[in-house]
Amino acid sequence: MSQTSLILLQRVENLGQMGDVVHVKPGYARNFLLPKGKALRATEANRARFETERAQLEAQNIRKREEAERLSERMHGLSVTLIRQAGDSGSLYGSVTPRDIAAAATAAGLTVSRQQVVLDEPIKVLGLVEARIILHPEVSIQVTVNVARSEEEAERQARGEVIGQEEEEDNILGELHAEQAAEEAAAEAAEAAAKAAQGEVAEGTGHEG
Repeated sequence: MSQTSLILLQRVENLGQMGDVVHVKPGYARNFLLPKGKALRATEANRARFETERAQLEAQNIRKREEAERLSERMHGLSVTLIRQAGDSGSLYGSVTPRDIAAAATAAGLTVSRQQVVLDEPIKVLGLVEARIILHPEVSIQVTVNVARSEEEAERQARGEVIGQEEEEDNILGELHAEQAAEEAAAEAAEAAAKAAQGEVAEGTGHEG
């Protein structure tokens, strides 16, 4: 498969640092790296241009990184709550995506796009999930995503209570305990009835004597 050679204008995760010449798939270059201003095609003219502008680019990168670091300190420990409908087992009707998290983070005061949200996979169950928000190629923060059916449920989850599947299991256990108690009560009643019947037979035998 053909590859496109690029000069990175900033650090790109899992790819390289500013100034590195990298080889990527044409689609990745055309659809992401080039239009986002993260790289230049590695032509002789662009190599010369990069070397001329390198000091300026590095200074800009340092300034942006320092801004991102200050922002990360201010937003440290960020938690967002997303209210969703879910079944008794805790499975969501639908899923929570990076776009949802970006919107919630923006509402909480951290303006980000869905492209800045790193989520291993869509969230499909209730609970607390950690996502990562990239503020700068070298700076990111963790955000806790609290997915619940209500604000009250979200508060319980934030306190460390587990809901959803475990809650359903607790209900099942409760039902089993209730059934067991009913069976024990029925057995005790039957035993008491049997003893009472034996007592009546004994009394009847005594009168005949």
